[in-house]
Amino acid sequence: MRLTLASDHRGFELLEVVRSQLLDLGHEVDIQGPDQGQPCDYPDQAALVCAHLQSGAAERGVLICGTGIGMCITANKFRGVRAALALDELSAQLSRSHNDANVLCLSGDLVGHALARRIVDTWMRTDFEGGRHARRVEKISELDAASTTSKA
Repeated sequence: MRLTLASDHRGFELLEVVRSQLLDLGHEVDIQGPDQGQPCDYPDQAALVCAHLQSGAAERGVLICGTGIGMCITANKFRGVRAALALDELSAQLSRSHNDANVLCLSGDLVGHALARRIVDTWMRTDFEGGRHARRVEKISELDAASTTSKA
């Protein structure tokens, strides 16, 4: 699978852990930044990943900032993006099986490396269940399309 990843400076260390894990699992990984954990603004990093998703250059994305909250809020401003913050394996599983999340947001400050690896593993191997959840995801897509808010 093709994935695109980015972090702000507070998520850079965990970004390297996740990148390595995904490569070891045989995925194609494109890192959007920052270089060497240089200070940056999380909305800019989220926009890079979301643009890759919208263009079809990646199938899923992973975003990491201090709490994961800022990345998640920003990513969900982009049409077609369903970003979910996961702080444990269950939220990662449900974000995929029930919500067909295509962006995983992680906290570089609150989630340790071992837990992050388990979250990423769960998120990557969980399929969307469809069924009643497909109807709900379609309603989200309809709201997204009908939104009068400018979206990138």
